[in-house]
Amino acid sequence: MEIEKVVQMRAAEKPVLWKNKNFMLLFITGLIFSVGGKIYELALPLILYDFTHSSVAMSNMRAIEFLPNLLLAMFIGVLVDRVKKKHWSLWTIGIQSVVLFGLFLALQMGYHSLPLFYVCGFLLMTCSYAFFNARYSMVKQVLPNELLTPANASFSFVTTLIGIMGPAITGFILMLSSLHDGLLLTSVAFFVTFLFLLKLDHKEVVVRKKQHFLEDLKEGWMALRENRPLWLITILVVFINSTSGMVDTMIVFFAKDELRLSTSELGLTLSFAGVGGLTGSSMVSILRRKVKLGKLLGLTTFGSGLGYLILFFAHTPVLLATGLFFEGLFGTVSSVCIWTFRQETTPQHLIGRIGGLTGSIFKLGMPFAIVAAGWIAKFSHPGTVFWIAALANVLIFLAYWRSSLWRV
Repeated sequence: MEIEKVVQMRAAEKPVLWKNKNFMLLFITGLIFSVGGKIYELALPLILYDFTHSSVAMSNMRAIEFLPNLLLAMFIGVLVDRVKKKHWSLWTIGIQSVVLFGLFLALQMGYHSLPLFYVCGFLLMTCSYAFFNARYSMVKQVLPNELLTPANASFSFVTTLIGIMGPAITGFILMLSSLHDGLLLTSVAFFVTFLFLLKLDHKEVVVRKKQHFLEDLKEGWMALRENRPLWLITILVVFINSTSGMVDTMIVFFAKDELRLSTSELGLTLSFAGVGGLTGSSMVSILRRKVKLGKLLGLTTFGSGLGYLILFFAHTPVLLATGLFFEGLFGTVSSVCIWTFRQETTPQHLIGRIGGLTGSIFKLGMPFAIVAAGWIAKFSHPGTVFWIAALANVLIFLAYWRSSLWRV
């Protein structure tokens, strides 16, 4: 009886993720944001394809969308550590809603301009990164360390769940209306996210620092370099993000230009990446308990390479869907492990800066890899991009296997 009482008391004391009000609000806003974002992510490349039919234009757009992470993430991280994160999040969501609505109106009036797409893409991704950096920091504040892995898995779960449903729903919507309506729907979804975020009860005291902005940045940089495992993981992510960016850039173009898939077929095929991600989100907590972090990151890198190889041989929608499933599965497990390790090993007062610095470094090679993918597809074949990405991931794994990270 005494043992049962002790077990019951410990269970009662154990924090429960789904009873945390602030987490639930962050989860709901993430759900709505993901729905709108998935519609926008599919609609914008299709609009570009419709009036350019150019792999270079599409890859340039993808590269420009990653520039904010490369150029501004480290500065955004310092700002997030200095401001109230709820207010910061509200501003970033509001700006995205306004930009999307403005782009929708411009297209409705017949104004098609590549520079307009590039500018809007840059603004949207800047605000999107700023929002996610603040949410990442708020999760660290409102939850204990033992709940960080399931929390990140839950955020990944909802993102990948929408990855399953979003493209199919979007394809259906785009068949019934104009492509431009996808941007309007996203604008409305972001506005609803804004309203929900207003209800967040996040009492945060911001300590006004006397030291210079650059001194804050230096402090974050020194903390990152002193955390050797996180620093090595950051270097690893530079390379795996580059290969992932190459593949993701070519998927829509390859499916439309080579396999001749309709919009609805494309949506259903892309949803298999979501199925893989959903599977990975469900498995990651168990895997982290059974497999050391270092080995898990290495194995997921190799697994992603196998997924890219399947894409290279994908002459049918079934093979394309299979490759996307494995890409989603291994990519999600890898991402959740990296996010959680970064949160677990970073002090609260540095979370924004470490997130910003690693965010910038993570994307260091992506713009170049993405632009290169567009030119490779132009002068060779889109499938060549998948083959290069697969080979690169295998080489990355072999180098990783010999590094100290394998034993972390």
